Amino acid sequence: MLKKIILKTSFALATGLLCQVSYAAEVNNGKTLHQAKCYQCHAEKSGLGNGDLIYTRSDRKVKDANRLKSMVSMCNTQLRLDLFPEDEADLVAYLNQQFYKFK
Repeated sequence: MLKKIILKTSFALATGLLCQVSYAAEVNNGKTLHQAKCYQCHAEKSGLGNGDLIYTRSDRKVKDANRLKSMVSMCNTQLRLDLFPEDEADLVAYLNQQFYKFK
């Protein structure tokens, strides 16, 4: 009985890890999510009516890819955007491709 439980748990963990590793970010989904969940708030926050300007301002907070990931995650959590981890990855991919160009 214990052997079956261990095998089932190991299989579930291995399957979950494989799914995470094989996921490739979808930039188009990131763009759609940005328009639906981010743009309006950033437009209001910047005070300029353009949500994209927050990413290109001289005093921007995001200086590297890790900070970009953490900011997207923070917004998702604090604003309760209900994004899945895959959605966060898509948003990061879109923002990086469109604005930041981190390696």
